[in-house]
Amino acid sequence: MNQITDAIKHIIIINVIVFIAPQLLQTDFTNILALHFPKNEHFGFWQYVTHMFMHGGFAHILFNMYGLWAFGTPLEQMWGKNKFIFFYFSAGIGAGLIYTLVNYYQFNSIYELFINAGLTNDEIISILKAGSTTDYRVTTAITQLQFEKIFSLYNAPAVGASGAVYGVLVAFGMYFKDAKLALIFFPVPIAAKYFIPIMILGDLFFGMTKYSVGNIAHFAHIGGAIIGFLLAFYWKKNHFKTI
Repeated sequence: MNQITDAIKHIIIINVIVFIAPQLLQTDFTNILALHFPKNEHFGFWQYVTHMFMHGGFAHILFNMYGLWAFGTPLEQMWGKNKFIFFYFSAGIGAGLIYTLVNYYQFNSIYELFINAGLTNDEIISILKAGSTTDYRVTTAITQLQFEKIFSLYNAPAVGASGAVYGVLVAFGMYFKDAKLALIFFPVPIAAKYFIPIMILGDLFFGMTKYSVGNIAHFAHIGGAIIGFLLAFYWKKNHFKTI
């Protein structure tokens, strides 16, 4: 079993504190720390960092922290603490930015339908805050599915370290491509070089279709994987020393 390394140990401790503290204090920090859509009144730039330390439930934090420990430990041992920390936060912040860009594209495609129907920005935001409307301009301009989509984009914040962990997972696969991994629903060991692309392709499929199960930020996963790949590829190619 891998001994836990310093950076990963402290990242896990912070995640656990942020997970437990709201329950002990009986306070909800979602509006402050979770990553909101930029047009939402609760959005703040610091959320690109803080959302990485919030989780939606015990299973969510358990799987993320296990993944961080299992795949991040050999990377920190190889790179060193400072380099791993830089990588982890780069992947997590990059995941949030790419997730926002994808959401902005999806939001604007429906938002334009509101504008073309004659609504002002203030009217649109008011409707999205309320979550429903009987305004004939809206009901005749967009479908119920489109309304539910833009309502979710505007109101549902993103939480979790999954984007950063996906970056770690991709880097692990690049450096330890023949390591055997197993999926929970397919417990036959698969080499990392096959396992990780399958996971990413799955996120891409579910993110682009209606078949996603639960409220999962698939494009945050993909964003973290992209940043993780770019950094790990550059470092591996240029043989960066640990710092």
